Amino acid sequence: MAAIRRQLECTFPKEKIRDPVLYLLGRQFNVIPNIRRAQITDEIGIVSLEIEGEQVEVDKAIDYLRQSNVGVQIRNG
Repeated sequence: MAAIRRQLECTFPKEKIRDPVLYLLGRQFNVIPNIRRAQITDEIGIVSLEIEGEQVEVDKAIDYLRQSNVGVQIRNG
């Protein structure tokens, strides 16, 4: 299988800003997370994230983000 890349816009609510969500994403799934841009305040975090990996792993990673109460908008594919 070929690796794919997905561009995501992730919104972290106040209670998730300090959690190591992206670190765990890279550890738990066979994907490469790449932060392209981030804006973090005490109230919200907005992160443009690129993840690369096999389709199945990318899908699992996106599901993990959503289950972690992170808002996810897929920018491509």
